[in-house]
Amino acid sequence: MVVAGGGPVGASLALALRGSGRTVVLVEPRARAEGPLRPVALSHGSRLVLERSGAFARIESTPIESIHVSQAGGFGRTLMRCEDHALPALGYVTDASQVAGTLLEAATPERLPGRVASWEDAGERVAVAIDGEHGPRRIAARLLVLADGGRLAGDDLALRDYGQTAIVAIVRAERAHPGRAWERFTPDGPLALLPFGGRSDDAHYIYALVWAVEASAAARLAALPDDRFCARLGERFGRRLGRFVAAGPRASFPLRLWFRRRAHADPRVVAVGNAAQTLHPVAGQGLNLGLRDAAELAALIERTDPARVGDDAFVSEFGSARRIDRYASIGVTDFLVRLFSNDDPLLRLARGAGLAALDFLPPARRLLARRMMLGARGSP
Repeated sequence: MVVAGGGPVGASLALALRGSGRTVVLVEPRARAEGPLRPVALSHGSRLVLERSGAFARIESTPIESIHVSQAGGFGRTLMRCEDHALPALGYVTDASQVAGTLLEAATPERLPGRVASWEDAGERVAVAIDGEHGPRRIAARLLVLADGGRLAGDDLALRDYGQTAIVAIVRAERAHPGRAWERFTPDGPLALLPFGGRSDDAHYIYALVWAVEASAAARLAALPDDRFCARLGERFGRRLGRFVAAGPRASFPLRLWFRRRAHADPRVVAVGNAAQTLHPVAGQGLNLGLRDAAELAALIERTDPARVGDDAFVSEFGSARRIDRYASIGVTDFLVRLFSNDDPLLRLARGAGLAALDFLPPARRLLARRMMLGARGSP
């Protein structure tokens, strides 16, 4: 089996198959470029997935014990708590590159430096063309798994451009609610503040910021001096954490929804993680959905006769198994972005009523939190 991409999802798949007797060749550049901070929130379901392979304890993370959800310029809020689910935390904040590095170190797959350039059907195999470090080469495999973050395209893609850009940074605030994450919806897009390591030496509290803004304004906002950037952030977020007193280097990336209509891209080729679907970061579903993709694929590979791995029945079964979870997660995140990223007064009133209703209806709030933690099927 060839896995294209050694990010968190590809690494998770390789780790899940370690000791299974299946050969995994992971294709990625020999030296992974050090990218900017990409804070991610691993859900409780992702913790369960990673605990099966013994990897979770190796990942440095900050627990999320509660999530406060509100909207700017309107009433209504809801608070989700881990104790409502008898859990130690709803999720865990970490950096995506640290997750990938930890999982790859534990998985120790056969690694081939390079990138998958193309593939073609070869009967009972798929012929994979690789642009390798020492020139092109080809590998024949029963299954090719695209886990490359979406670089390999296809003819079955759906796309929605939200016209938003996410600004990511580490910020420091005067006050903290220990273990609490904040999701605040603004007319430009959602603003998330995630606890990131607790209190710093200067007694300020550290948060990972993921701030969705209009794409046309993102570059100017990210380039502001620290004090003006913190002031603008305070205007949007409010005073629940006091003043924002410092902001680290800012990175940004465009926000789009794109997904493959089929989980299998071609005969003997399946896609997982961001190679199957790239979601808006609202509610932090993208990586967690990808880890569930990898877990389901690993389980299917292990229970399938090696000679059948990658055949038509295999890829069809994988697509069917992932359909409900994929489309539910895509639908929920897309709905939230379109519902909340506007300043329509009637929608603002409806949003406030919905948030207030969640707060007064614990069963509904618990159901929503469970779906966010475990996916549409309610299991990791």
